Amino acid sequence: MRYPYLLFDADNTLFNFDEANAYAFKTVCDAFSLPYSQELYACYKKHNRAAWDKFDRGLATKEQIVIERYVNFLDEIGSSLDPIECNRVQLEGLGNAVFLLPHALEVIETLFKTHRLFLVTNAVAPVQKSRLAKSPLAPYIEQAFISETAGASKPSRAYFEYVFAHIDGITKENCLVIGDSLATDMQGANNFSLPCCRYNPKGARNDKGLRIDHEITDLSELLEIV
Repeated sequence: MRYPYLLFDADNTLFNFDEANAYAFKTVCDAFSLPYSQELYACYKKHNRAAWDKFDRGLATKEQIVIERYVNFLDEIGSSLDPIECNRVQLEGLGNAVFLLPHALEVIETLFKTHRLFLVTNAVAPVQKSRLAKSPLAPYIEQAFISETAGASKPSRAYFEYVFAHIDGITKENCLVIGDSLATDMQGANNFSLPCCRYNPKGARNDKGLRIDHEITDLSELLEIV
């Protein structure tokens, strides 16, 4: 067995975050009588992505950016809604949005028989805990390492030091980081000298020049690697 310890990113690796995000935004629109449209959602996504990019670069805390995204979004559309309340409803919606990517459950069920499976995620802790608990993946995931609990986030070395300190028997040779993000998953694996597998269903290019040991376009391909 090449990699008996598997460190999975959650959003857009096992969970369909794009679908969950759209669902959660619609709950905000319903709660506050905003006229949902694709244009409105695109505006929110623009500010959401910009806020998370700041977090990924270490320029703001998670607590700051989840409010900032709504401050900027509401400012652009000229709304006087409370960004804190909008964010609260958004996070509640996300916590209930359990959508898996194709083959995620089958692959995890198969790997559980032979491997130790963990989540490594920067997501908001209550949201991630809620989604995992409600998902069919829950019985197979040994532990979820959420950045808020770890006191550090991907891609920092400190985050992976925390993970390694809490998993017996793991080494830099017997584990594999699996994720979709160059900025957090692949960069984190590079920073900590860990083998990595990029989940890249859309065939996006590696524009950061990072080391990528394996690349898959479907989760089922992972079975041949590990």
